[in-house]
Amino acid sequence: MGDHAQAGCGLTALPSVVALGDVFPARDIDAEDIEAGRLLFAQECRFVAGAGNAAALPPETLPEIAFIGRSNVGKSSLVNALTGRRTLARTSNTPGRTQQLNFFDLGGRLMLVDLPGYGYADASKGAIRAWTSLVQHYLSARASLRRACLLIDARRGIADTDRPTLALCDEAALSYQIVLTKIDEVRLAELGEVAEAVSGELKRRRAAHPEIHLTSAEKRRGIAALRATLAGFTEDRELA
Repeated sequence: MGDHAQAGCGLTALPSVVALGDVFPARDIDAEDIEAGRLLFAQECRFVAGAGNAAALPPETLPEIAFIGRSNVGKSSLVNALTGRRTLARTSNTPGRTQQLNFFDLGGRLMLVDLPGYGYADASKGAIRAWTSLVQHYLSARASLRRACLLIDARRGIADTDRPTLALCDEAALSYQIVLTKIDEVRLAELGEVAEAVSGELKRRRAAHPEIHLTSAEKRRGIAALRATLAGFTEDRELA
C-alpha cells in the first residue's frame, strides 16, 4: 500500500506493528477491501445536519459511523483525511470547538457523525453537561449506529478521561473500535508499546473490537486501511 512508503521518524524500516495494513495486531488487508474503501470515500460527502440536542437528530436513513474522542484528538482532521476534503469537517486549534453532532452523508451509503470532544476543562459546566447528555443519548439509543470509532492520541494512549466513554459503549453493547491518531508524532518503538497497552485494556472490554487502527491525518498514514474497514458497514456490503 502507498501509505507505507512514509516510514516517518527518520527510520527506514517499520516494525511489525505497522508493517501490514496499519492495524494492530498486524495483518494483510484484502486488496478488494482497500479498493472498496477507496471507491466509497471518493463519493460525494455532504453535510446533512448539526444536532445540538436529541430532538434535532436527523432521521435514521443510513448506517452510521460515529467518531468520538478527547478534545483536540483529531476527529475533524481524520474525517477530512478519510473523505479527501480539507474543510468538510471544521478543524480548530481551540479544543472544544465542535459543540454539536455533525452528520455527513457519504454517497447515500454511509453516514459519518463527528461528535463533540470531551475532556475540555475550560468549557462551562452547563455546556459539558449538555454535550455529555446528548452523546450518551446518541451512543445508547441510536439504532442506525453500527460502530463508534473512539480516537485516542497515540502520544498518550488511553487516559482516564477516555474510560467513561469506553464504559458507556460497553454498557450499551455498542461495537467500538480504537483509532490511534497522530502516529507520525510518536517514535515507532513507542507506538508499538502504546498499541500493546491499548490492546491489553481492550481485552477486558466486552464491546470493544480487538483490532486497532493506526493513523496520521497529517501524513495520511493508515487512511486506506480505515476506509476499508468502514466500507464494510455500507448497506450493500455485509456488516463486519
